[in-house]
Amino acid sequence: MNPIVAFGLPQGPEWVVIFVVVLLLFGAKKIPELARGLGKSMGEFKKAREEFEREIKHSEAEAHKEDDEVKIKEVAGKEPREI
Repeated sequence: MNPIVAFGLPQGPEWVVIFVVVLLLFGAKKIPELARGLGKSMGEFKKAREEFEREIKHSEAEAHKEDDEVKIKEVAGKEPREI
């Protein structure tokens, strides 16, 4: 049997047990703080990912711009042919 199928994601009753265990371990006052911290870290991760994507796109645009400039210089540097 496939282990992923045998030990898949928790269903309804398992989530209740997990929530009770977390509540007992951390207490009712700590759970909102943990959730707030998780939300902040997810926001920071999203900002970092968007910044990284922006940098990649910017670098790609610069590379294409430099390639176009080299092609223009090559064409401009050639002497006209006589027909």
